[in-house]
Amino acid sequence: MQLDELDRKASEAFEGYVVRKDLVRTFSRQFPVPTYVVEFLLGRYCATTDDTEIQEGIEIVQRQLGSRTVKAGEEELFKARARESGSVKIIDIVTARLDAKTDSYVASLPSLRLNDVRITPETVREHERMLTGGFYAEVTLGYDASIAQEKGGRPFGVDGLRAIQLSKREVLDELAKGRGQFTTPEWRDLLLRSVGFEPGDLAERAKDALLLRMVPFVERNYNLVELGPRGTGKSHLFQQISPYAHLISGGKATVARMFVNNQNGQRGLVCQYDVVCFDEVSGVSFDQKDGVNIMKGYMESGEFSRGKESIRADGSIVLVGNFDVDVEHQQRVGHLFGPLPPEMRDDTAFMDRIHCFLPGWDVPKLNPSLFTDHFGLVSDFLSECFTQLRGQSRVSTLQGRVFWGGALSGRDLNAVNKTVSGLLKLIYPDAGAQVSDEDLEWAVRLALEVRRRVKEQQKRIGAAEFRNTHFSYTMGAEGVEKFVVTPELRSDNTLGIDPLEAGQVWTISPGGTDDNPGLYRIEVNEGPGSGVRIMNKPTPPAFQESMRYAEQNLYARSVQLVGDRDPRSHEFSVQLRAFDAAKSGAKLGVPALIALSSALLRKSVRGGLVVVGEINLGGSIEPVHNAVNIAEIAIEKGAQALLMPVNCRRQLNELSDDMATKVDIQFYLDARDALLKALVE
Repeated sequence: MQLDELDRKASEAFEGYVVRKDLVRTFSRQFPVPTYVVEFLLGRYCATTDDTEIQEGIEIVQRQLGSRTVKAGEEELFKARARESGSVKIIDIVTARLDAKTDSYVASLPSLRLNDVRITPETVREHERMLTGGFYAEVTLGYDASIAQEKGGRPFGVDGLRAIQLSKREVLDELAKGRGQFTTPEWRDLLLRSVGFEPGDLAERAKDALLLRMVPFVERNYNLVELGPRGTGKSHLFQQISPYAHLISGGKATVARMFVNNQNGQRGLVCQYDVVCFDEVSGVSFDQKDGVNIMKGYMESGEFSRGKESIRADGSIVLVGNFDVDVEHQQRVGHLFGPLPPEMRDDTAFMDRIHCFLPGWDVPKLNPSLFTDHFGLVSDFLSECFTQLRGQSRVSTLQGRVFWGGALSGRDLNAVNKTVSGLLKLIYPDAGAQVSDEDLEWAVRLALEVRRRVKEQQKRIGAAEFRNTHFSYTMGAEGVEKFVVTPELRSDNTLGIDPLEAGQVWTISPGGTDDNPGLYRIEVNEGPGSGVRIMNKPTPPAFQESMRYAEQNLYARSVQLVGDRDPRSHEFSVQLRAFDAAKSGAKLGVPALIALSSALLRKSVRGGLVVVGEINLGGSIEPVHNAVNIAEIAIEKGAQALLMPVNCRRQLNELSDDMATKVDIQFYLDARDALLKALVE
């Protein structure tokens, strides 16, 4: 393997905490243990870039895994070794239970098929997780021949136990210190390599999705759903990377195991683990009818009741599952929560508690080229840092820098804040680091998108209270309001229901003698300078003429249109985008004037709106000769509303009843009236 610049930086910044990820895959296929167990040993013996030391370390790891992991059929061999030598060391998942008959704890070691191993109460108290789901550990298994002679005796006992996780606790400072040596793109790539992926072969959206998978590890009480195609490694992170995560495969989930056992007061998985992941969620059901309600209550407040006592926990809930069809088809036949169990899939109150709907379809199917051969952070070091980051929050970073739009409810704000906080913790593990505007905006846009995806599904179910899904934000007090969409709902080339960026307007040209009517989008950017520059080369003469009329009207009526802003001290760059065979852009003066004003005011035009009309140099609105034809085109293109000159009113009486019910037609009298009706309120 050829070391690259990122490898060299990582090994210098995190000496002793990096490991070659291709070695991990070699061992994890050979031995029946998760990735983090292999990395625990590799981190101990191979955390170096020196090939000789790596080879020596590999031999030690090979020996230890070979002598301490129990392959199928070797159970009796290990038991015999324990009897002959008095003890044997094994690596296994340890679980424990209370045996009420003998008032003692007994441990289970599944690889040896032993369910009645003696274990001291002190050891159980020290490692309570063995009473819920268990954990991997290096176990010294003793054998006492004298006990074997007793009736019902338990000759096997746990003489020593070392949990497979980092013993050193002050690791977050090391992570924060090392992070300072990387740019943000480099750091993102190192995080992805640390969980086994090669970032060079991943699209930006795939990288974002993989980083979102890590948010539940660093954010308390974070609720995430990921649904997508099979074979994208949805459960890999929750099963293989961290000892602080627990995976529940499809089937019955018991309230006692998840939350609390009322018989003995034993706390459940959400109290013991940072992340509890339901795999193959479509097959999950609770043993009690109120199981989903208890889970809903927990997802909302992080609390659940046991009798009169209220118990707090901070375990994150992750639900992963598969689509049997593609995303487009799923949206045609129902909604994106369709693969969830029946008691969850149509419950809008349950959905409202989901902070993030991760687009699993953005992650490619796993193939060998996506797995990295380079250095990444050792899993136990990374997972220890993640668990310590849970105690922090980055919401204060948003104060005074980001302002949310009016469409976000209280739950939306909570969800978006948690996602932004989690993403910033991943990218800036140092709480005192200065977060750049670019990175903050990346986190904000991603957080709004994954929460909006939840709201869109609630809207599809038909709940009127979730009607407004136009999520927006403004960076800084003087910034432009920007709207965030979920890409699967629309493409850039079609009329969506969302407001466009400030300075953009959908319009339909009525055509002319040599040109048919057609759909266009006018896009305007403003900056320092003066004048209007049309970027289209060659510039269509008809559009150039309309643009000149719009420019002169903006200068002449600036007080009415844009208040105290002076359009002459701004330069406007204009692009006309055609979406039909028509190319002339004729008679688009009013939409052009609205686009210029929108850019200057930094306000967006309403979503799904098409503006039609021409203005002359004197400010009068010219008549439109084919209003019915234009209305039919707008409806065909999916327009929600159509803004036309009032002189079209009589013509539109000829529009069929069926067509008239499909679009909201509004009229304007002059340029100022058109602008006020076009802008988002």
